[in-house]
Amino acid sequence: MSKRIELAGLWVALFAALLAAPAAQAQADGAREAAEAQIYQEAMEALAEGRRTDASELLRRLVANPQQAGALLDLALTQCGLGNADEAERLFAMLETRVQLSPSMMILIAETREAGCRPWKPASTTTLTVGRGIDQNVNQGASVSSLVVDAGVPVELPLLPDFLPRHDQYSVLGLEHMRELTPNGSIAYLQSQWRRNDSLRQYDTAAMFGGIELPWRVLRTTVRTSLNLGAVTLGRRLYQRQGQLQARVAPAIPLPANTQLNLVAGASWYDYPTLTNFNALTLEGRAVLTWRDGPLFASANAALLNEHARAGRPGGNRHGNYASLLLRRALPANFTAEAAWTRQSWDSALPYAPELLIPAVRAQRTTVARAALSYQLVKGQTLQLEARAVQNKENIPIFQYNDRVLQLSWQWQLP
Repeated sequence: MSKRIELAGLWVALFAALLAAPAAQAQADGAREAAEAQIYQEAMEALAEGRRTDASELLRRLVANPQQAGALLDLALTQCGLGNADEAERLFAMLETRVQLSPSMMILIAETREAGCRPWKPASTTTLTVGRGIDQNVNQGASVSSLVVDAGVPVELPLLPDFLPRHDQYSVLGLEHMRELTPNGSIAYLQSQWRRNDSLRQYDTAAMFGGIELPWRVLRTTVRTSLNLGAVTLGRRLYQRQGQLQARVAPAIPLPANTQLNLVAGASWYDYPTLTNFNALTLEGRAVLTWRDGPLFASANAALLNEHARAGRPGGNRHGNYASLLLRRALPANFTAEAAWTRQSWDSALPYAPELLIPAVRAQRTTVARAALSYQLVKGQTLQLEARAVQNKENIPIFQYNDRVLQLSWQWQLP
């Protein structure tokens, strides 16, 4: 009897194993398909971000599966885009012998072969800007005409004319250049601008900035790091040197369609050769949300700022925040409208200058409103009319100022 029971148990176990095997196999197949789908999505994201080398490595992990015809085709096209003609042809031939191609795939392969696989060449863009403008407050003159100090008895001191708003017209020239460094999305850029006032030449400015941006893949997330160095002159004298180190990441979280979120962390340092006790280091954490739907584009920024003063700057360290909104829409007849609003606040940690009878702890609130209308003359050439209003409110009246700027510029994107 015991042998019969043991034999029956074996048959039951064997039958249960036979029933469980298909379920286990289905579960394994499902896990494999999910992993392959994740890899394929990462490869498509790499292609969209310009990281063609990363995309090629990801797609190679999929082509061992005969069912992944799409991945094999994408890999062949990526290799062709990198200029690897022999490898692309090998992959095309492999694809033709592995699966039955759809008519659209056959047409795409034929067109690619006919066009040829040219060696990778770095893309570059150059933009030249020439403009004229009117500035109501070139020198950021105070919105009050006197300073009241209290040394036991309030005394009103009138401000000199140089510290009051001064109006002028100006010409501006700008040049921007961007160039790819590698097929994997690394770029270098250079930005420069010169502004010449008609009368107030002591407030002429020139700025030059250059930097590089490198993408990195960390834990299935793309991190873009950038280094920027620059200098600003005022009245043909070096006024400021600055540098910035920044990292930007797009977290893998579910978002509505056409929406993208980037998180940014950065450190900027400022050096003023002609000023005493104004050098500083600024730390920043920022969130950037963008949305695009056809002709409409919108973005929102929010940031927390912490600035560490060096060498006894008036007011010491300060902390603040920054927020901005931008809306851009393409209009009929080659017009584009754009509106933007920004607000930045700073709060100092210490009284500004008690020894100069300015004992207040400085609190600064700056708001900028901007509107622009652009018209595309021909391909690569744009005419833009821009209006900008600045309101700088402070609890120390002599630092308050308002400004209005109107500028007409012509932009030419060189081939």
